[in-house]
Amino acid sequence: MTKTYQEHPFAEYVRILGKGKKGSRSLSEAEAFDAMSMILDNKVEDLQLGAFLMLIRVKEESPEELSGFVKAAKHKINAPENITVDLDWSSYAGKRRHLPWYLLSIVMLAHQGIRVFIHGASGHTAERLYTENALVDMGFSPCNNWQDAEQQLNRHHFAYMSLEHMLPRMNNMINMRPILGLRSPVHSLSRLLNPLNAPVVLQGIFHPPYAGLHQQAGALLGYPTLSVIKGEGGEIERNPDNSTTIYQSNNGVLDSEEWPAMFERRHVKAPELSVSHLLKTWSGEVEDEYGEAASIGTLALALKSLGRATSQEDALRQARHAWASRDKNYFNSLKR
Repeated sequence: MTKTYQEHPFAEYVRILGKGKKGSRSLSEAEAFDAMSMILDNKVEDLQLGAFLMLIRVKEESPEELSGFVKAAKHKINAPENITVDLDWSSYAGKRRHLPWYLLSIVMLAHQGIRVFIHGASGHTAERLYTENALVDMGFSPCNNWQDAEQQLNRHHFAYMSLEHMLPRMNNMINMRPILGLRSPVHSLSRLLNPLNAPVVLQGIFHPPYAGLHQQAGALLGYPTLSVIKGEGGEIERNPDNSTTIYQSNNGVLDSEEWPAMFERRHVKAPELSVSHLLKTWSGEVEDEYGEAASIGTLALALKSLGRATSQEDALRQARHAWASRDKNYFNSLKR
């Protein structure tokens, strides 16, 4: 007697993506929501998940797919509504060539009373310095739950929570990169999560063609303001040696603005990534022209996106003032 097998419910979504050049298509937002919900509920086989992620990787995500994926993930995270923040800051790439100067930008934002929620992942790519590890070296503790996040936001005006604690299943998917050999849609959708529904979302990407995708997905998700840059190493950090284009979605209206390079000549990268050097630059013990400019330039981009500055010139003026008037003993005070 021949045994018959009932088709797995998730097979439909693999089939939609994989029917060939003429038969395949992108998922609708509703289909993407359902597919990601099944994945996050552990209702798919490992073989199906790998095929699904790589089929999307080959064709590249659509804005509707990203929006559906993000909505499913946000539903699963179910973050508390009583925690309010001004700015969502995603950090999933890690730094390889330069230090994470954006962390000094975040501290300066926090000292202006701007509440910043940082979320990210670490360890998925070798030989990179990740935000979580750098913050520990700077004297801050990552948050393990939403109560921790609320307390740190109230104390420091910023908090970092790993995807591992928000959505373990998705964190596992990010860590599949060494197994699959390629990034997957998870690397895009994680940046768009905005778990606490901040009115302003910043995005750092590595590949410029993804900027439009993030813009459109942000509009579909209803984020009031979303700004995307090709950040240094893929993080939200302005490289002062290069011109920077900000791709924005403001209440669904897509736009872009170019910011010129801050230097005429490129700087040589540091021989090693030492958080101690970052802290000494903040305290004024050492001078680092590149690091100072990266911190100021990134802060300026954030201030402009937040609506705290009326122009590039105004944003840079405010950012330079914030750097000049910073509390140079701030990090030392954390150790007391």
